[in-house]
Amino acid sequence: MAQYLTLKKSLGQHFLRDENICRKIILALREHPFYQLAEIGPGSGALTKYFLEMDTIDLKLIEIDDEKVAYLLKTFPALAGKIIHRDFLKAERPFEGRFTIVGNFPYNISTQILFRILDWKSEIECMIGMFQKEVAQRVVAKEGSKIYGVLSVLIQAFFKVEYLFEVSEQAFVPPPKVKSAVIRLLPRPEPLQMRSEKDFFTLVKTAFNQRRKKLRNAVRSLFDEGILQDPIFNRRAEQLNLQEFASLTWKMK
Repeated sequence: MAQYLTLKKSLGQHFLRDENICRKIILALREHPFYQLAEIGPGSGALTKYFLEMDTIDLKLIEIDDEKVAYLLKTFPALAGKIIHRDFLKAERPFEGRFTIVGNFPYNISTQILFRILDWKSEIECMIGMFQKEVAQRVVAKEGSKIYGVLSVLIQAFFKVEYLFEVSEQAFVPPPKVKSAVIRLLPRPEPLQMRSEKDFFTLVKTAFNQRRKKLRNAVRSLFDEGILQDPIFNRRAEQLNLQEFASLTWKMK
Protein backbone atom coordinates (compact mmCIF):
# COMPACT_ATOMS: atom_id res chain seq x y z
CA MET A 1 0.00 0.00 0.00
CA ALA A 2 1.35 3.42 -0.88
CA GLN A 3 2.38 5.21 2.30
CA TYR A 4 1.19 8.59 1.06
CA LEU A 5 -2.48 7.64 1.02
CA THR A 6 -4.40 9.71 3.56
CA LEU A 7 -6.69 7.95 6.00
CA LYS A 8 -9.90 9.88 6.49
CA LYS A 9 -11.51 9.36 9.90
CA SER A 10 -14.75 10.86 8.59
CA LEU A 11 -15.00 7.90 6.18
CA GLY A 12 -14.06 5.32 8.82
CA GLN A 13 -11.07 4.17 6.80
CA HIS A 14 -8.82 1.30 7.92
CA PHE A 15 -6.81 -0.36 5.17
CA LEU A 16 -6.66 -4.14 5.09
CA ARG A 17 -3.03 -5.27 4.83
CA ASP A 18 -3.08 -8.96 5.84
CA GLU A 19 -2.78 -11.05 2.67
CA ASN A 20 -3.97 -14.19 4.47
CA ILE A 21 -7.25 -12.45 5.30
CA CYS A 22 -7.53 -11.19 1.71
CA ARG A 23 -7.09 -14.74 0.41
CA LYS A 24 -9.69 -16.11 2.87
CA ILE A 25 -12.21 -13.56 1.59
CA ILE A 26 -11.42 -14.50 -2.03
CA LEU A 27 -11.84 -18.22 -1.24
CA ALA A 28 -15.21 -17.57 0.44
CA LEU A 29 -16.28 -15.52 -2.57
CA ARG A 30 -15.35 -18.28 -5.02
CA GLU A 31 -17.61 -20.78 -3.23
CA HIS A 32 -20.59 -19.25 -5.05
CA PRO A 33 -20.12 -18.54 -8.78
CA PHE A 34 -20.61 -14.95 -9.90
CA TYR A 35 -20.24 -12.94 -13.10
CA GLN A 36 -20.99 -9.42 -11.89
CA LEU A 37 -19.07 -8.21 -8.84
CA ALA A 38 -19.33 -4.87 -7.03
CA GLU A 39 -16.62 -4.01 -4.52
CA ILE A 40 -17.67 -1.33 -2.06
CA GLY A 41 -14.94 0.98 -0.75
CA PRO A 42 -11.87 -0.63 -2.37
CA GLY A 43 -9.50 1.79 -0.59
CA SER A 44 -5.93 0.92 -1.57
CA GLY A 45 -6.95 -2.14 -3.60
CA ALA A 46 -6.04 -4.92 -1.14
CA LEU A 47 -8.86 -7.10 -2.51
CA THR A 48 -9.18 -5.42 -5.92
CA LYS A 49 -5.90 -6.81 -7.24
CA TYR A 50 -7.31 -10.34 -6.88
CA PHE A 51 -10.48 -9.43 -8.77
CA LEU A 52 -8.46 -8.08 -11.70
CA GLU A 53 -7.04 -11.60 -12.15
CA MET A 54 -10.57 -12.96 -12.72
CA ASP A 55 -10.94 -12.34 -16.43
CA THR A 56 -14.43 -13.84 -16.71
CA ILE A 57 -16.17 -11.32 -14.44
CA ASP A 58 -17.59 -7.85 -14.89
CA LEU A 59 -16.10 -5.74 -12.07
CA LYS A 60 -17.31 -2.41 -10.69
CA LEU A 61 -15.87 -0.50 -7.73
CA ILE A 62 -17.86 2.05 -5.74
CA GLU A 63 -15.55 4.57 -4.03
CA ILE A 64 -16.44 8.00 -2.62
CA ASP A 65 -12.91 9.25 -1.88
CA ASP A 66 -11.25 11.32 -4.65
CA GLU A 67 -7.73 10.43 -3.53
CA LYS A 68 -8.41 6.69 -3.47
CA VAL A 69 -9.98 6.82 -6.94
CA ALA A 70 -6.88 8.58 -8.32
CA TYR A 71 -4.57 6.10 -6.57
CA LEU A 72 -6.48 3.06 -7.85
CA LEU A 73 -6.48 4.31 -11.44
CA LYS A 74 -2.75 5.04 -11.29
CA THR A 75 -1.85 1.73 -9.62
CA PHE A 76 -4.26 -0.47 -11.60
CA PRO A 77 -4.76 1.05 -15.08
CA ALA A 78 -7.10 -1.85 -15.94
CA LEU A 79 -9.68 -0.23 -13.63
CA ALA A 80 -10.38 2.55 -16.14
CA GLY A 81 -14.15 2.66 -16.68
CA LYS A 82 -14.83 0.32 -13.75
CA ILE A 83 -14.97 2.85 -10.89
CA ILE A 84 -18.23 4.46 -9.79
CA HIS A 85 -17.09 7.61 -7.98
CA ARG A 86 -20.03 7.98 -5.59
CA ASP A 87 -21.25 7.43 -2.08
CA PHE A 88 -22.49 3.82 -1.94
CA LEU A 89 -25.50 4.91 0.11
CA LYS A 90 -26.60 7.19 -2.76
CA ALA A 91 -25.39 5.15 -5.74
CA GLU A 92 -27.66 3.46 -8.26
CA ARG A 93 -27.47 -0.30 -8.69
CA PRO A 94 -24.08 -1.03 -10.28
CA PHE A 95 -25.45 -3.70 -12.64
CA GLU A 96 -28.55 -4.87 -14.44
CA GLY A 97 -29.58 -8.32 -13.23
CA ARG A 98 -28.09 -10.29 -10.35
CA PHE A 99 -24.73 -9.42 -8.84
CA THR A 100 -22.42 -10.15 -5.90
CA ILE A 101 -21.19 -7.56 -3.39
CA VAL A 102 -17.92 -7.64 -1.47
CA GLY A 103 -16.32 -5.07 0.80
CA ASN A 104 -14.30 -4.10 3.83
CA PHE A 105 -17.05 -1.79 5.00
CA PRO A 106 -16.49 1.48 6.92
CA TYR A 107 -17.62 0.84 10.49
CA ASN A 108 -19.30 4.21 10.90
CA ILE A 109 -21.97 3.43 8.27
CA SER A 110 -22.09 -0.37 8.41
CA THR A 111 -25.74 -0.57 9.52
CA GLN A 112 -26.77 1.84 6.75
CA ILE A 113 -24.85 -0.32 4.26
CA LEU A 114 -26.81 -3.39 5.37
CA PHE A 115 -30.12 -1.56 4.92
CA ARG A 116 -28.95 -0.47 1.45
CA ILE A 117 -28.24 -4.11 0.64
CA LEU A 118 -31.80 -4.88 1.79
CA ASP A 119 -33.06 -2.33 -0.73
CA TRP A 120 -31.29 -4.31 -3.47
CA LYS A 121 -32.15 -7.75 -2.11
CA SER A 122 -33.92 -9.01 -5.24
CA GLU A 123 -30.72 -8.57 -7.30
CA ILE A 124 -28.08 -9.66 -4.78
CA GLU A 125 -26.95 -13.27 -5.20
CA CYS A 126 -24.26 -13.11 -2.48
CA MET A 127 -22.69 -10.54 -0.15
CA ILE A 128 -19.41 -11.04 1.67
CA GLY A 129 -18.51 -8.18 3.94
CA MET A 130 -16.17 -7.26 6.76
CA PHE A 131 -17.89 -5.48 9.61
CA GLN A 132 -17.16 -4.47 13.16
CA LYS A 133 -17.48 -7.74 15.12
CA GLU A 134 -20.34 -6.37 17.21
CA VAL A 135 -22.39 -5.54 14.08
CA ALA A 136 -21.63 -8.94 12.51
CA GLN A 137 -22.83 -10.67 15.69
CA ARG A 138 -26.05 -8.65 15.66
CA VAL A 139 -26.75 -9.67 12.06
CA VAL A 140 -26.49 -13.40 12.86
CA ALA A 141 -28.10 -13.29 16.34
CA LYS A 142 -31.03 -15.61 17.05
CA GLU A 143 -34.19 -15.01 19.07
CA GLY A 144 -33.64 -15.04 22.82
CA SER A 145 -30.33 -13.21 22.52
CA LYS A 146 -29.93 -9.73 23.99
CA ILE A 147 -28.35 -8.54 20.72
CA TYR A 148 -31.18 -9.94 18.56
CA GLY A 149 -32.99 -6.93 17.15
CA VAL A 150 -34.26 -5.07 14.09
CA LEU A 151 -31.09 -5.70 12.09
CA SER A 152 -31.10 -9.44 12.90
CA VAL A 153 -34.75 -9.93 11.94
CA LEU A 154 -34.83 -7.82 8.77
CA ILE A 155 -31.63 -9.27 7.31
CA GLN A 156 -32.48 -12.87 8.22
CA ALA A 157 -36.00 -12.48 6.83
CA PHE A 158 -34.51 -12.22 3.34
CA PHE A 159 -31.03 -13.76 3.60
CA LYS A 160 -29.37 -16.85 4.97
CA VAL A 161 -26.57 -15.45 7.15
CA GLU A 162 -23.19 -17.04 7.89
CA TYR A 163 -20.55 -15.83 10.36
CA LEU A 164 -17.39 -16.82 8.48
CA PHE A 165 -14.39 -15.72 10.55
CA GLU A 166 -13.02 -13.04 12.84
CA VAL A 167 -10.20 -10.63 11.97
CA SER A 168 -7.60 -9.19 14.34
CA GLU A 169 -7.05 -5.46 14.68
CA GLN A 170 -3.48 -6.03 13.46
CA ALA A 171 -4.74 -6.97 9.98
CA PHE A 172 -5.34 -3.26 9.30
CA VAL A 173 -3.45 0.01 8.92
CA PRO A 174 -4.05 1.73 11.26
CA PRO A 175 -5.36 -0.95 13.65
CA PRO A 176 -8.97 -0.13 14.60
CA LYS A 177 -9.96 -0.16 18.27
CA VAL A 178 -12.42 -3.01 17.69
CA LYS A 179 -12.27 -6.53 16.31
CA SER A 180 -13.78 -7.31 12.92
CA ALA A 181 -15.64 -10.25 11.42
CA VAL A 182 -16.54 -11.39 7.92
CA ILE A 183 -20.09 -12.53 7.20
CA ARG A 184 -21.85 -13.89 4.13
CA LEU A 185 -25.43 -13.27 3.04
CA LEU A 186 -27.17 -15.54 0.53
CA PRO A 187 -30.83 -15.27 -0.54
CA ARG A 188 -33.13 -17.43 1.57
CA PRO A 189 -34.03 -20.61 -0.31
CA GLU A 190 -37.66 -20.25 0.82
CA PRO A 191 -39.07 -16.73 1.27
CA LEU A 192 -40.95 -15.95 4.47
CA GLN A 193 -44.69 -15.69 3.91
CA MET A 194 -45.80 -12.24 5.07
CA ARG A 195 -48.72 -9.97 4.17
CA SER A 196 -46.35 -7.35 2.78
CA GLU A 197 -42.78 -6.23 3.29
CA LYS A 198 -44.05 -2.84 4.44
CA ASP A 199 -46.16 -4.45 7.18
CA PHE A 200 -43.27 -6.68 8.22
CA PHE A 201 -40.81 -3.77 8.48
CA THR A 202 -43.34 -1.68 10.42
CA LEU A 203 -44.10 -4.49 12.87
CA VAL A 204 -40.46 -5.38 13.54
CA LYS A 205 -39.32 -1.78 14.01
CA THR A 206 -42.29 -0.96 16.25
CA ALA A 207 -41.81 -4.11 18.35
CA PHE A 208 -38.12 -3.45 19.02
CA ASN A 209 -38.59 0.27 19.56
CA GLN A 210 -39.76 -0.63 23.07
CA ARG A 211 -38.04 -3.99 23.38
CA ARG A 212 -38.28 -4.16 27.19
CA LYS A 213 -42.06 -3.98 27.10
CA LYS A 214 -44.34 -6.88 26.42
CA LEU A 215 -45.23 -7.06 22.75
CA ARG A 216 -48.85 -6.18 23.56
CA ASN A 217 -47.82 -2.74 24.80
CA ALA A 218 -45.14 -2.13 22.19
CA VAL A 219 -47.33 -2.81 19.13
CA ARG A 220 -50.79 -1.90 20.47
CA SER A 221 -51.33 0.67 17.70
CA LEU A 222 -50.95 -1.97 14.96
CA PHE A 223 -53.59 -4.51 16.09
CA ASP A 224 -57.25 -4.60 17.11
CA GLU A 225 -57.86 -5.21 20.81
CA GLY A 226 -59.27 -8.70 20.23
CA ILE A 227 -56.12 -9.86 18.43
CA LEU A 228 -53.95 -8.50 21.25
CA GLN A 229 -55.43 -11.11 23.65
CA ASP A 230 -53.42 -13.84 21.92
CA PRO A 231 -50.78 -15.24 24.35
CA ILE A 232 -48.00 -14.42 21.87
CA PHE A 233 -48.37 -10.77 22.91
CA ASN A 234 -47.30 -11.69 26.48
CA ARG A 235 -43.76 -12.11 25.15
CA ARG A 236 -41.16 -9.49 24.30
CA ALA A 237 -39.90 -8.76 20.79
CA GLU A 238 -36.57 -10.52 21.30
CA GLN A 239 -38.41 -13.77 22.08
CA LEU A 240 -40.17 -14.02 18.70
CA ASN A 241 -38.60 -15.86 15.77
CA LEU A 242 -38.78 -14.76 12.15
CA GLN A 243 -41.77 -16.92 11.30
CA GLU A 244 -43.76 -15.56 14.24
CA PHE A 245 -43.16 -11.98 13.12
CA ALA A 246 -44.13 -12.87 9.55
CA SER A 247 -47.31 -14.66 10.69
CA LEU A 248 -48.38 -11.68 12.79
CA THR A 249 -48.41 -9.39 9.75
CA TRP A 250 -51.57 -11.15 8.52
CA LYS A 251 -53.38 -10.04 11.71
CA MET A 252 -52.40 -6.36 11.58
CA LYS A 253 -55.03 -3.64 11.11
